[in-house]
Amino acid sequence: MSQRSHTIDREEVAGRLLAGSVKRSYAPVVDIDWDAPLEDGKYFLPPQVLSLWGTEMWDAMSEAQRIELSRQESANILSVGIWFENILNQALLRALLHNDPSSLHTRYMLTEMGDECRHMTMFGRAIEQMGAKPFQLRWYQAVVVNVLPRTFRGTMLWVAALIGEEIFDATQRRVLEDPQLQPMISRLMRIHVTEESRHIRFAREGVRRRVAEGHRIDRMWVGTLQGIGGPLFQRLFTNPVMYERAGLDPKEARRQALANPNFRENQRRGFESLAAFLEENGLMRATSRALWRRGGFL
Repeated sequence: MSQRSHTIDREEVAGRLLAGSVKRSYAPVVDIDWDAPLEDGKYFLPPQVLSLWGTEMWDAMSEAQRIELSRQESANILSVGIWFENILNQALLRALLHNDPSSLHTRYMLTEMGDECRHMTMFGRAIEQMGAKPFQLRWYQAVVVNVLPRTFRGTMLWVAALIGEEIFDATQRRVLEDPQLQPMISRLMRIHVTEESRHIRFAREGVRRRVAEGHRIDRMWVGTLQGIGGPLFQRLFTNPVMYERAGLDPKEARRQALANPNFRENQRRGFESLAAFLEENGLMRATSRALWRRGGFL
């Protein structure tokens, strides 16, 4: 396919996504009832997706302790979401410097960045509303976060966007209607998956286009490097600080979480669709498979 054909396809996709953004977008400041009180006995993540569900530690916990663990795990995931959306926006801003500012593709990138800014605001406000505290980056994590946007270019930019979006999206889709979930969190998830579906489509089309146009070396490089997401996400999802804030022994809690078959199954289900997409596009190498398997996602 010619370069011109790829450009036309890119503009057509961006045009459709822009139209979808006009029809179905949200302003969380008014689309979530922030004045509504939390409901007693409701979870901030459904029990079955919590890292300790089904472990000996879980069986020994009271209902109040389980709900508190859900509060801390939810606040941790929302904090991670803020970090990743911040990284993505920084990378998109850098890419925009080299784009045609009059193109539909650029206009959709700007639209997506606006969505992500509202999502970060929504996540931060939800953490406050649920009575938790945000999880802060440690100094070495902050160094990495400030370096990553400079490395996300070409195919790697869109693959990184998918890794940061699809794993969360798959889990949210499974649980957002769970009757045990706080209504505020359910509404937040509904808004997020609606808008992220467009972002995921945009990133997937970006990957397909880059793979079709790119060199074999690029596919090998990206296909190897993306596996770092496996151990990284495993570490983030079992952050010892969240267990400590829930009143648990952080080392023992993390040990039981990592050995928990229910937790590993949730990780695999979250990664399943993205793993198939990466395989389909030749972006899953032996090294990256090993890293995702080490992280419990394969």
